[in-house]
Amino acid sequence: MMIKQLVACIATATGLILLSYLIFYGNISLQLDFDNNTRATSGSKFNTLVWADEFDGTGAIDHEKWFHQTQLPPGGSWWGGLVQHYTDREENTYVKDGHLNLVAKKETYDDQGKIKQYTSARLNSKFTFTYGRVEVRAKLPEGVGTWPAIWMLNKNINEDGAYWDNQGFGTVNWPHCGEIDILEHWGKNQDYVSSAVHNGSSYGYKVKNLGGQTIQSASNAFHLYSLEWTEDKMVFSIDGVAHFQYHPAVKNADTWPYDSPYYLLFNIAIEPDIDPKFAESAMVVDYIRVFQ
Repeated sequence: MMIKQLVACIATATGLILLSYLIFYGNISLQLDFDNNTRATSGSKFNTLVWADEFDGTGAIDHEKWFHQTQLPPGGSWWGGLVQHYTDREENTYVKDGHLNLVAKKETYDDQGKIKQYTSARLNSKFTFTYGRVEVRAKLPEGVGTWPAIWMLNKNINEDGAYWDNQGFGTVNWPHCGEIDILEHWGKNQDYVSSAVHNGSSYGYKVKNLGGQTIQSASNAFHLYSLEWTEDKMVFSIDGVAHFQYHPAVKNADTWPYDSPYYLLFNIAIEPDIDPKFAESAMVVDYIRVFQ
C-alpha cells in the first residue's frame, strides 16, 4: 500500500511539473475571461509585423509615415472648446534618442486667422488596416487640462483637413464612421487611463462603451498600450492587463462600423480649464507596431 501511495505521489508531482513546463513555454493555451483587470493572454492570432515606427534618428518625423493635421474645424476651434493650435513645427513634434516627442506648449500662436495661447500636434498615419494588434510603448504628458490620446479613425471620415479626407475618402460623418480610442488620459485625473469606442450607438457625452484602469507613473515611466481587434471584438490592455472589451451582441451599422480600414492618430489636446501654471509637457513614444 505504501508503495502504491508513493508511486501516485511521484506521478502527481511529475504531472504538475510537466504542466508547468508546457504552460511556461506556451504549449498550452489558457483561455481567460476579459473582465476588468484580467491579465490578457499572450496567444494573439496576430503575429506578423505589417507596419511600425521605431522613431530612430534625430529631427523631423518620417513624413512618409505621418501627416500633420493642422486645419481648424469650422468655427475656429477644435471640438469641445479646446484651446490649442495644432502645428507642423519641429518645436511640437520631433524625434530624438529613439523616441517621438509630441509636445504641448504654452505660447501665443497666430494661425488661420486665430490667435491661441497653446500649441500641440496631431498626427495622422498614412497607413490604414482592418483587424490586427496595435502596440504602443509610451509616456504621457502631465498637467491639469492636458488631454493626450492614441486612437484610430475610419479612413472614410468626412473631416476637412484630415489626411485621408484630403485624398478623397471622406464620405461618412462622425460618429457613424467609427472611432477607436486605444488610450486617453486626462491630466485632471492623473494615472487613470481609459479606452473607448464611438459609433452611432455610443458617442460624445453619451459614450457608454468604455473602460479604464489606474496605473503607476503614467507620465514618468513607459507603459505598453495595446489593442487586439478581430472580426468579432476589441480588447484594450495596458502592460498585458485588459480593462475593456467591446463585443456587441448585435452588430449593425450603428454598433459595428469596424470592418473597414482605420488609421492611427497621436495628439495632445488642451482643455479650457488648463492649469494657468502649465508651461510644457510631452507625450514620448518609444515605438508603435501593428501586427496582423
